[in-house]
Amino acid sequence: MHASLVIPCYNEAKSLPMLTERCMAAIRADRDLEVILVDNGSTDDSQALMAQFAREPRLKIVRIEVNGGYGAGILVGLSAAQGEVLGWTHADLQTDPLDAVTALQFFKGASDWRRLYVKGRRRGRPLSDEVFTAGMSAFETILLRTPLVDINAQPNLFSRSLFESWVRAPSDFSLDLFAYHSAKAAGFRVIRFPVEFRERQHGHSHWNIDWRSKAKFIKRTLDYSLELKRGMRRSQH
Repeated sequence: MHASLVIPCYNEAKSLPMLTERCMAAIRADRDLEVILVDNGSTDDSQALMAQFAREPRLKIVRIEVNGGYGAGILVGLSAAQGEVLGWTHADLQTDPLDAVTALQFFKGASDWRRLYVKGRRRGRPLSDEVFTAGMSAFETILLRTPLVDINAQPNLFSRSLFESWVRAPSDFSLDLFAYHSAKAAGFRVIRFPVEFRERQHGHSHWNIDWRSKAKFIKRTLDYSLELKRGMRRSQH
């Protein structure tokens, strides 16, 4: 079973050496896995560093000239992927690319693997982040009338058929919610497994900086959640 893991990278030059090392460890651990690093319009040295890794046959590099958002980078990577199972995780190493190898074990040997959605569930996070996540999870669960917990946890893995069913997938951080909810709406069996959440070693978060940035994230998420809810209502008529 061939699988593809997409990792969008935006100005992650300092993280790239360790990230690449962990990606190669994942590739060695599962011979059916390819990793696609998406240079999502980086303005630092990411492009030059990634060029050094282009010789690795199962470590592919995709370049986007202008950053179109977190989700846009992932969608470009998924479109370039060859796997029957597709997925993504983050480049900041707060979750390990090797977690995807653990996730893939749920697909192997499962008769219903085409109807599986496998997602990490973070542990070891600061209490304030846990409270924030719990609040967002409760809101989305009530609004969309289906249990949605730790929505932005990584990695996310699913069959190609789910990806090919998507229409108007969002280009920002709402992609995590969109993918998770679309699996639930399609009746996929969702499996969650624990992943260790570590401190970011280099760079900085592009949204989880302070409460002002979290407020902006909440507004964008709420706007998209309401749009998703409206879409659900239209499909019922």
